[in-house]
Parts: sequence; structure tokens; C-alpha cells
Amino acid sequence: MSLEQENVKSGEILDTKVLKKLYEFIQPYKVKFYLLIFLTLALAILAPTRPYFIQIAIDDYVALGDRAGLIQIIYLLVGLMILQAFVQFVHTYLSGWIGQVIIRDIRIKLYRHLLKMRLKFFDNTPIGRLVTRNVSDIETLADVFSEGLAAIIGDLLQLVTILAVMFYIDWQLTLVSLCTLPFLIISTYVFKEKIKVAFNDVRNAVSNLNSFLQEHITGMNIVQIFNRENREYEKFKEINIDHKKAHVRSVLYYSIYFPVAEIIQAFGIGLVVWYGATGVFDLEIQVGVLISFIMYLQLFFRPIRMIADRFNTLQLGVVSSSRIFKLLDSKENIANEGSFNPEKIKGNISLKDVWFAYNDEEYVLKNINFEVKHGETIALVGATGAGKSSIINLISRFYEINKGSIQIDGTDVKDFELGTLRRHIGVVLQDVFLFSDTIYYNITLGNPDISREQVMHAAKLVGAKKFIERLPGGLDYNVMERGATLSVGQRQLISFVRAMVYNPEIIILDEATSSVDTETEELIQKAIDKMMTGRTSIVIAHRLSTIQKATKIIVLHQGEIKEIGTHEALLELDGYYANLHKMQMKSMVI
Repeated sequence: MSLEQENVKSGEILDTKVLKKLYEFIQPYKVKFYLLIFLTLALAILAPTRPYFIQIAIDDYVALGDRAGLIQIIYLLVGLMILQAFVQFVHTYLSGWIGQVIIRDIRIKLYRHLLKMRLKFFDNTPIGRLVTRNVSDIETLADVFSEGLAAIIGDLLQLVTILAVMFYIDWQLTLVSLCTLPFLIISTYVFKEKIKVAFNDVRNAVSNLNSFLQEHITGMNIVQIFNRENREYEKFKEINIDHKKAHVRSVLYYSIYFPVAEIIQAFGIGLVVWYGATGVFDLEIQVGVLISFIMYLQLFFRPIRMIADRFNTLQLGVVSSSRIFKLLDSKENIANEGSFNPEKIKGNISLKDVWFAYNDEEYVLKNINFEVKHGETIALVGATGAGKSSIINLISRFYEINKGSIQIDGTDVKDFELGTLRRHIGVVLQDVFLFSDTIYYNITLGNPDISREQVMHAAKLVGAKKFIERLPGGLDYNVMERGATLSVGQRQLISFVRAMVYNPEIIILDEATSSVDTETEELIQKAIDKMMTGRTSIVIAHRLSTIQKATKIIVLHQGEIKEIGTHEALLELDGYYANLHKMQMKSMVI
């Protein structure tokens, strides 16, 4: 089992297509978004007020001994600080709130989109990658709003405001203050490029970890059956080590950059103190101006230090957004353009000249033609890979045919509303999947229209009532993930109840009794007979003894129909079916 590596590349910060699509999700909350922009502007304006008023307090009141004026300016300064703190609180909360509601909306839309995808899409796409899209990538978008876009805009506005105030107060001292700025910009650029690569490596490692864990935890029984625990453990260690190294590299770049930025800032402040003190001694610069410039420098250098990190956050957000929108824009969903919505159907099924391929034109079904009348039971038999399961998947439109047509009661299945079509077809698969929930939920799948009485009636019909009643809690018994606490036979019985409780007109049984013991098979066989009464039935079975009563048997070989007839007629024909029957009888004797 190979682990598909997924490389993440940085996106362009101003990817207009991505930003435009993000804005579509902002539209329902545009009033709050515009309020966020306003608060960002307000913070940029409020940021330089504290040093400015401290300068006035020192030069205009302290230096002149004006106590009353000093108290007033202190009151004003405290009021402005309280206002700034309140605006900062609302800004931080609002940016986080907008981020969370938007990723909620995107996650819901993405999951709804996945629910409508063709099974072919899931055949070709690793589940770990889809989990990453729906969890990690979408979480990254929250950072775009809380630490990315709004924060960058705020930082840039704050820098412009501070520079304007500094030049207004003393342009010469401002130029001295900015002497070390080129060094900070260069170090910030180098850091930005290094941390961008490190972040990409981290996200690659996270994606690889998700894929590996999902695959190997799901397939743990195979790992243990073939005694591969040590080998898989070593592979996991390698992936985890790569994950650790990527994180350590990012930590290393942070640990180098921030001390360097602090040193550059210290040199800048030192130059201001030296030049400003000289001006103070020569009575050319006031003390308050010098103190305010030291505070301005601290305010000025802080957003520059943070902006590289925030640009990378924004870049990663754009990357995640583009991958999410690419998935949302994919055309792999099943077209549900039909409007035919009958309350009941008879169940006549017709396949005419049906061709089907999973990949391009590598056809697994070739020129399939047969009909099933209301109340008839047909059986599909053949070797593994003959195309039996493909046929039943096409009838329910889990896949789309390449050529030909499939009709129910004379209406093409594409003309049915998709939910209606599948509501009229009950499917029991060989590999029964149960959710980590109660038996009642696994049977009804959360349908509020199905009562417990209906469930128990269906359970009694298929012979599952007794075993359900013996379980702790009965219908409320939690089957755990994938039905781990139930036997194969019990899981199969629950799948029968699940099919029966919807009272479908068409029943499809895909190897439904192949995984149960003889006693349970006899029990299910009796239930099957009851289920098939008055219904159109399609049965797939390796055990030919279970389909001898079928109205007709269709023998498939390499995607083509080789024989059609009753059990007795096909035995007399002495062809494919007769050979399959002889081999099974021989194996039973042995």
C-alpha cells in the first residue's frame, strides 16, 4: 500500500480568483466584515496617539510644571487607552468570529459536495487527502481572517500612520530612526522565504501523516494478519521524523529571526537616543519628542517583525483555499437533473445495450441486455470481476453508463429524481458498513419518519429481532465503529433490516449470505423469500444453491452475458453455468 505524497506549494498572496471566491462566503456577513475593516482603520489611527500625548504631557506640562494640565492630559490618555483596548477586543473577537462562521459554511458546503460525488471519485482519491481538505485546510482559513488579511492591513496602516506622525513631529529624527530599517527589511525577507518553505514542509508532513494513519488504522487487521507491525511502525517513524524535522526547522528560523530583529531594533533606538540626546543638549529637540520617538520605534518595528509571519499565514491560506475551491469546482458529482418523482413504482427493469468502463474505454460491461419484470427474481453469477456488482451499481446510479440505457418502468433512470430512485431500491451489500452509533440509528440512518415499531417489525421479518433484544439496550445498543462489537452474521442481519424498513419495490442482494454461517444463512434465506414476495429482486451469489429458485439466471464472463436461463435449463446447456455448478459441488464434496 503506497502512501501518496502531496506537495503543497505557496500561492500568490493576491490570487484574485481565490480572494473573489472567499468574498462570496463573506457576503452574508458583509456588515460585520466592513465593521472589521473600520475597526482596523481605527486601531491604525489610535496606535500612535499614546506616544503623541506622552510627548505633549512631558513638553507642555511637566517641563512647565503645569499640574492641572498634566492631570487632564493623563485623563485623556487613560481614556484613549481604554478606548483602544475596547476596539482591540472587538476587533480580535470579530475577526475570529468571522473566520469561524466562514469556515463553518465552507466545511458544510464541502461536505455536502462530497455527499453528491460519484463513487468513481472516491475510488481515485485517497480518503486521507479528503480529510485534510475538510479539516486542516479549512482550519487554515480561520487564520487568514484572524491573523492574516485583517492583521496585515492593520499593520500596514499602522506603519503609514506612525511614519506620517513621526515626519510631522521631526523629519530629521525620523530619518535617523529609519537608518536600521533596510537591515530589518532584508532580514524579514530572508526569514519570510525560509519560513515559507518550512511551513510547506510542515503541511506536506501533516498531509502524509493523515493519509498514513487513516489507511493503516482502517487496514489494521491486514497489518496484523500478515505480521507487518514492525515494518509499518518503522514507516510511521520515518514519516513522523520528517514531520518533526519540518517543525524544528520552522522553530529554528523563528529563534534566529526574532533575536536578530530585536538587535536591529536596539541599534535603531540607540541611534535615536544618541542623536536625540545631542539635540536635547543643544536645545534643538525637546525631551518629550525624544521619548515619544523611542515609543514610536517600538510600535513601528513590531508590525514589521510580525508581517513576514502573517504574509506566510496568508499565503498558506490562499493555498488551502485554492485546493478547497478546486475540490468544490470539480465536476465529479452525480447529475441530478431528473424530476420524475413517483410515490410508487412497479419495478420493471430493462438494460439495453449497456456499456460501462471505470477508466476511459477499458470496458468492464459490454453490450448488456436483459429485462426483469415486476415480481421476478434474477440472479447474476460469474467469476470475480465478471461485472456483477457493476450492474447493480449502475441501476442505482452510483456510476454512470458510457453507452446504452437503463430503464425502470419504461423511464430512464437519469430522468428520476436521484433520491426518489434510490428510495425505491433496497440494497444489501456483502461488506456491511455500520456507523459508530446505536442499532436504531444504523437501521434508520437518522430518518425521523421510521418508528421503532417499524424497525422491530422489519427485524422480526428477517429474523433479527431475537438477537437485537438480547443485546444490552436493544435498539439503543452502540455497535461501535464499523460494528466491531457484532459478529459478521449479526451485521449482515442489520443490513437486511435496514433495507426492509424502507419497504422498497426493488431488492438487490450483493453476496448477501456469503459471509454468514450455515445456520444464519438458512435464517436469512427464509427472510429473503419473504422479502422477494411481490418485489423485483436481483441477487448476486457465489453459492449457486441459494439462487436455484430464481426466475432466470444471467451468467456473466469478462463483462459479457454468456448465458441466460433457469437453473435446470442452464445445467442442460452444459456451458459456463454448468461448469461453475460442477466446481462448487466438487468443492463441497471435498
